[in-house]
Amino acid sequence: MHRYGDEVAAIARPLVDEGDLDVLLDRVGAARVVMIGEASHGTHEYYAWRSALTRRLIAERGFSFVAVEGDWPDCERVHASVRGGDASPLEALLGYERWPTWMWGNDEVVDFASWLRTFNMSNGREVGFHGLDVYSMWESLREILTWLREHDPDSVEPALAAYHCLAAYSEDPQSYAWATKFLRASCADSVVRMLIDLRGRDLAVWQNAEVVAGAEHYYRAMAAGGPTAWNVRDRHMDATLARLLDHYGDGSRAVVWAHNTHVGDANATDQAALGEVTIGSLARERFGVDQVVLVGLAGHRGSVIAGRTWGGPMTELPVPPGRPGSLEDVLHATAPPRALFVFPPLGERPDVLVDPLPHRAIGVVYRPEQEQLANYVPSVIGDRYDAFLWFDETRALRPLHPLHVDTHELETYPTGV
Repeated sequence: MHRYGDEVAAIARPLVDEGDLDVLLDRVGAARVVMIGEASHGTHEYYAWRSALTRRLIAERGFSFVAVEGDWPDCERVHASVRGGDASPLEALLGYERWPTWMWGNDEVVDFASWLRTFNMSNGREVGFHGLDVYSMWESLREILTWLREHDPDSVEPALAAYHCLAAYSEDPQSYAWATKFLRASCADSVVRMLIDLRGRDLAVWQNAEVVAGAEHYYRAMAAGGPTAWNVRDRHMDATLARLLDHYGDGSRAVVWAHNTHVGDANATDQAALGEVTIGSLARERFGVDQVVLVGLAGHRGSVIAGRTWGGPMTELPVPPGRPGSLEDVLHATAPPRALFVFPPLGERPDVLVDPLPHRAIGVVYRPEQEQLANYVPSVIGDRYDAFLWFDETRALRPLHPLHVDTHELETYPTGV
């Protein structure tokens, strides 16, 4: 018998269909924010079960919007579609062209967005779909200029100044990042002036200005190295989430979709020792532990969509069994093939929830042959999450189209999550 066998058996619940999520919905209770993770950006089971839980939170618990680890302009097309716009969810999601296209441009997200569009139109609801991420600097700048020329042409000058400054780098984040490091160049002042001018305006143009400011800061920090860039990105996503909750008003509730390395509480991993925060840890601080439920997802073996290099071809890759002694190895030996864990209160937790265990994290760049040397985050699982979905065997998700390689993207591997 495995040393954790009895403990896992006592807290694991078989996960067969959506009805088995009842106990997790009870755990959510009145919480304002539910963050649902994934151990990779390319696994069918993570996307499908995250969608299943989200559907129930929206339909039965009145959640107001879904906010994802995706770019604001791309997600706004999906947002328009799910609220009855002219474009279908498929058409909107085919518009995701920045690498990695499969992360949101896949059949699993089409299925969810199609359900959400039908739900909204059938129930008179306006549940939204928004992007939290920071990468879309030039796309957001163009959205700002288009909006200003239509709605406030007299105020276009600060945005044009920011655009002309950044245009010198040919929409190449890497060129801008290195220029800030080696040439002491910076567009920060013009970007901040634009942001000040647009704060408090229409949510979409205001958020696009926040994205430009966040991206400019992020790419400068990437060139400098250290944890700063990671924290710029997660703090931006945290602030965007708070802004969306304010926009939706009193009583609004949010579902967040992101990688486990963003959803999980950094304080329960070695991320805190590295000086990193996560949107999970920031949300617990901002809203209170009782108002936030963090849900992790993981699997033991199977296949995944990823690239072997940053910007490289989309590939279906094998996921080998979890390495010996890892959380994945423990659950393979002790848990049902599909299982739900809703963690008990702190004083009642078994050792498997309080012992630090390596926990796998697969990014958009993945090299299975390096599995034993990388891809694992030491984690106190009971503190990192409030609940956990487990899949012993997984398969790759279904991308909508072949990879579009954007060679101008600045590599963020190994934190390409």
